Amino acid sequence: MPWFEDYQVGQVRRFGRYEVTAQGVVDFARRYDPQPFHLSEEGGRAHPYFGGLTASGWHVTAMAMAMLVAEMPEGGDPAALGASGIDELRWLKPVKPGDLLSLETEVIDARLSEGRPGLGRLQVRTTVLRQGDEPVCRFTALVMVRTRPS
Repeated sequence: MPWFEDYQVGQVRRFGRYEVTAQGVVDFARRYDPQPFHLSEEGGRAHPYFGGLTASGWHVTAMAMAMLVAEMPEGGDPAALGASGIDELRWLKPVKPGDLLSLETEVIDARLSEGRPGLGRLQVRTTVLRQGDEPVCRFTALVMVRTRPS
C-alpha cells in the first residue's frame, strides 16, 4: 500500500481494463443521462457528431473510477483518504460500445498538508485511453493520502 512518501512527481502508471457494452451505455443513460444519443443506436445516428450509440461522459468518468477502485487492495487502501475534487475534466472523444478502456495516471504535484499533520495532497492527472493509446477523457484528481506512520 503506497503512502504519501511513495509517490513521486512524474510517476506514471498504466492499468485497468473496461469493456464498454451497449447494454451498459443504455442502462447508465436511462438512469443518469437520458439523451437520445446515449439511449439508442438510432438516436446516436441522428446526432451530427456521434453517428451512433455513444456513452455519456459521466459514464466514461464512472468507468474510470471503477478501474481506479479495482486497482486498490482488497478491503481498500488505508493510506488513501479519497479525493477533495476534480479539476479540468474533459471528454475528448466519443466512447462507443466495443471500446476497451484503460487508464494512465501521472502524479503532477505532491505536497504535505500545511494544516493537517499526517496528510499529503497529490494532484494526479488521469487519462482514459481507448484501445490502449487514444485519449478519450482526462481529469486531474486532488487526492488525499496519509503519510507513512513513524
